[in-house]
Amino acid sequence: MDYINFSNEFPTIIQLAIDWSINFLAAVITLIIGIWFSSRISIWIRETLIKVDKLDPTLPPVAGSVIRYALLVVTIVAVLAQFGVNTTSIIAVLGAAGLAIGLALQGTLSNVAAGVMLLFLRPFKVGNWIEAANVSGTVREIGLFTTTIDTFDNVYISIPNSTIWSSTIINHSRYNTRRMDIDIGVSYEADIDFVLETLLTLSNDERVLKKPSPQGLVVNYGDSSITVRLRLYAKNNVYWGLYWDLMKRTKSVLDEAKIEIPFPQRVVTLNEKK
Repeated sequence: MDYINFSNEFPTIIQLAIDWSINFLAAVITLIIGIWFSSRISIWIRETLIKVDKLDPTLPPVAGSVIRYALLVVTIVAVLAQFGVNTTSIIAVLGAAGLAIGLALQGTLSNVAAGVMLLFLRPFKVGNWIEAANVSGTVREIGLFTTTIDTFDNVYISIPNSTIWSSTIINHSRYNTRRMDIDIGVSYEADIDFVLETLLTLSNDERVLKKPSPQGLVVNYGDSSITVRLRLYAKNNVYWGLYWDLMKRTKSVLDEAKIEIPFPQRVVTLNEKK
């Protein structure tokens, strides 16, 4: 009859229990520290980026979330390593899964990548008037996947970020000031110096900036008229109101000064047959 020698097996079981307990405790501590550390780093990144004036408000929470989840993945891999799991194979599986997901969501990920570039390079920000992807309007929101724009006729448009990123972006609100040119054709019989002085009276408006100073310019000698230009600068927030007011007042100012705005003219020569 065979007998089991428990005296030899018992120390081994105790040692395995001790080792497993140590690994379990280390894994729990690693998990707690990883969760705490990822949360603190995420909060720190968000608070740091919020203090940067030039960054878009959408970027801090996005950057914080990405860093937090990346640290959590590293923490989980470290916890599994405490139990003797082959983390190399796990990393390989995660890489393969990431590749498969990336190929399946290629279009979506391109929008995410374009969204990150828009947030970092900031060709525009929320509230700017832009033209991009054949759409013109005010930026409502810059998201990771799409950018939403409100057009001037109050239409909501959502555009994929990759479409905006691959198009030409015109930002009309990038700078605080903007140049305004008002062209008008006057008669060849008019005194050009007097015409320019008359146009400059239109710049006597508190919305017109003194620097750069307004200018009166001769632009072109056309078939029927001389094209003159009033050039001035104004703040973006009053630009369009000033533009429409000056366009309305230009004719009345020229009429009061008796400066003719000619109709198109054509000289016709008749050859009489003898």
